[in-house]
Amino acid sequence: MLEKGKIGSRQLMILVITYTIGDSILVVPSIVASEAEQDGWVSGIFSLAIAPLLVVFLYDALRKCYPDLTLVEYSQKILGKSLGIVISLLYISYFFITSATYMREIGDFMTTHIMPDTPIQVIMLLFMSIVLMSARLGLEPLARSAEILFPFVVLLLLILMIFLLPEIQFKNLLPILEGGLKPVIRGSIPFFVIAFIEPVAVLMILPFVSQKDRIRKSLFVGQLLAGSILIIITTLAILILGADLTARQIYPSYILAKKINIADFFTRVEAMLAIIWFITIFIRFSLFFYAAVLGLAQTLKLQDYRHLVFPFGMILIVFTMIMAPNTVYYNTFISDIWPFYASTFGFLLPLLLLTIAKVKRK
Repeated sequence: MLEKGKIGSRQLMILVITYTIGDSILVVPSIVASEAEQDGWVSGIFSLAIAPLLVVFLYDALRKCYPDLTLVEYSQKILGKSLGIVISLLYISYFFITSATYMREIGDFMTTHIMPDTPIQVIMLLFMSIVLMSARLGLEPLARSAEILFPFVVLLLLILMIFLLPEIQFKNLLPILEGGLKPVIRGSIPFFVIAFIEPVAVLMILPFVSQKDRIRKSLFVGQLLAGSILIIITTLAILILGADLTARQIYPSYILAKKINIADFFTRVEAMLAIIWFITIFIRFSLFFYAAVLGLAQTLKLQDYRHLVFPFGMILIVFTMIMAPNTVYYNTFISDIWPFYASTFGFLLPLLLLTIAKVKRK
């Protein structure tokens, strides 16, 4: 086994919470509000009512078929060597492309809101160096980092939510269900995909959880808590900014944090949201990048995945600039194509693998 580290069920739950929040805390409110408008919070509740049950039970059932193997390894067991390698390579490409989208988000966010005069390539290179360090150290240090940083995420989220309460305007939620259920369902799809289905890379780390009997509970509780946080942030964005402004902003939750003003003294604290986002997207980005290099090493039967980390990172930076040459192109790609692409790898293929595995066993 290429990865020697082990993580506990509590660490898995914290990883699930942090990677689910990930980039979702910045981009989900805008995408959901553009579809469901003032009913975006209803879309979030609708997604949360379905996603943890559907996704967790699917992933857990698939994991139980081959508890000591990763997604890449049991794909070859289920489908045979030739077709299994093809599916493994497709998953590795998915992890790689998803990592590129996170890299682009980091660059766009920093050059748009925090460091506009800094070249985007420099920002990408600096953040990539941290992810490379994380990938080389392995899964166990990543889980411990998430465990250490998690209390700060919770504290900053509580401060943000409490201090935004005076800015709430309940009229922004009215009228409820004005367009019926159709916009609500359309809005729930990106919420469901980006937050819960996209992080299928978790199937690459489940074999390394020491307490196998608690995996389902950790996944379920983690998704439930993270989904609740995303619903609260989406609702606050609509309550304070309004559905129209939330939909028009690329990062509405960051704009939301700028609204905090306590007696003209406690102001300009949007850096709190940026810190939350940096921590959570670091965990999500590192997980996907780690899954990509580990999966490729397992597919190629290498003795150590760490030899792939540095070249993979350098290729990723170049690929990111080619994949999304500008912000408009990237945002169009994410809103129009990404939900279907991520659903294929996060739901349809795991469901197909589970079905074939069950049929073969019978």
